[in-house]
Parts: sequence; structure tokens; C-alpha cells
Amino acid sequence: MEAGEGVVRYQAQGGQALLTIDRPKARNALSPEVLRELMAALDRAEADAAVRVVVLTGAGEKVFCAGGDLGQMGGEGGFLATHEGRRAYGRLLLRLQDVRKPTVARVNGHALAGGLGLVLACDLAVAAEHAELGTPEIDVGLFPMMMMALLQRHVGRKRALEMVLTGERVPARDALALGLLNRVVPAAGLDAVVEGLVEKLAGKSQAVLALGRRAFFTAEDMPLPAALEFLSSQLSLNVLAEDAAEGITAFMEKRPPKWKDR
Repeated sequence: MEAGEGVVRYQAQGGQALLTIDRPKARNALSPEVLRELMAALDRAEADAAVRVVVLTGAGEKVFCAGGDLGQMGGEGGFLATHEGRRAYGRLLLRLQDVRKPTVARVNGHALAGGLGLVLACDLAVAAEHAELGTPEIDVGLFPMMMMALLQRHVGRKRALEMVLTGERVPARDALALGLLNRVVPAAGLDAVVEGLVEKLAGKSQAVLALGRRAFFTAEDMPLPAALEFLSSQLSLNVLAEDAAEGITAFMEKRPPKWKDR
């Protein structure tokens, strides 16, 4: 099933929902329309039982997403309305983590500024080797305020500060070493590697993946004693799931599990 209207294309097949930012002439920049349509697409993917994994990418082969649309920075409706509009990006980053299905960034090209934030908000990220990642906002007198919250959770202080203060782009191979990506592959092999990850994720219990992802993100910012206490309660929930019983039984019987996703 494919929807081609608007600035985000939605295609559901083979257990995945492929969300494509479709503004190649604008370097797939994040306009208010893109933010709204990405949110709607995530809602659609979450509601579709046939979709087990969400993949996010950009149109074309050069740019995944170049960040915010500088041509629309002014906004309409006054200062407070414009501020509220900017908060929509933060809501999208949270939604990518809150959606009850694994997310994979298919980084087909450069991921810059807010575009890098989308990559970091996805669970996994595979990039073409020609891609560059960075936070060049400083070069136009801006600072990567919101996506910086995710950058701080992915790399150490010195490297994060170097990126945001200098605005220099990081080649995909270096970004992999920093922990910003999971895989870097030749462009011709990008789809095969993404499809391999999708297949692996789609073959897991969706109920347990949803429970585990939520626990991961909740515990991330907790002090260690509180995190361990919280995670012990989540483990108790986990072992009561039907799929946990099935998984253990299948392991003992040396057969593949038959998930019920509950």
C-alpha cells in the first residue's frame, strides 16, 4: 500500500512501513508540513497490525534530510505561535521513540542538523558510505538546540561539543565509530542491509519489543538504583507475557517460536 500525496510518502509492504521525506529540491528539509505528515505516518504505521517495523528515509540519493527549512524560520501568527510550531520537532523526536514498533533510519545521504536528530531518534541507523552527518547550524548563526539532547545521549561531551561548536561534518565511517550509526555500507548495498535488519526485527515478538523499548528509554535517564528497581518490575511483566512462555518452551523443544504478539 502506497500513498504519494503530500511531502511524506508512505509505503507498507513486507511487514514494514517505509516513510520517505519527499522534498528533494529542498534537500528534504523539515517544513511544518513534513513534521505533520511524519507524525500522521507514524500513527498510521502503529495502527496497522501488518506493519512490524518503521523505516525512515529521504528521497533521492544525496540527502537524507538537511534539517529545518530556513526559508520558513519566520513562521506566521506571531512569536508564540511560531515557538509552538518549533516544538513540533521535539514532539516528533519523542514520537519516534514512543511508537510501539522498532524504527530504522535508512540514511541514503547527508543527515544534517534536525535531520541528524531524526537519525538519532530512530532505534537503528544504516548509512550509505558517502553520507555525512553534522550540526552546521552555527554557520548560519543558530545552535542545534533540540537535537542536541539526543546527541548528548549518543557521544561523549568533547565530541558532542566539537560537532555543535565547529559545525564540521563527520563522514559516515567516523560517525559509525562515534556511535551515531549501526552500519555503513556502499550505496548499492544500502537496501539489502536495511531489509536484513527489518527481517530480523519483524521476526521478534512485537509485544516484547514494545515493552522492552519503552523500558529502555524510560530507564535511560534514571539514576542507577531507580533504573534497576524499575527494570525489575518490567522483567516481572515480561515473564508474564504469553510470548515469553512460548519463547522458553520453543527453546526447550529446539524449535522456532510461534509468536502471538501478546
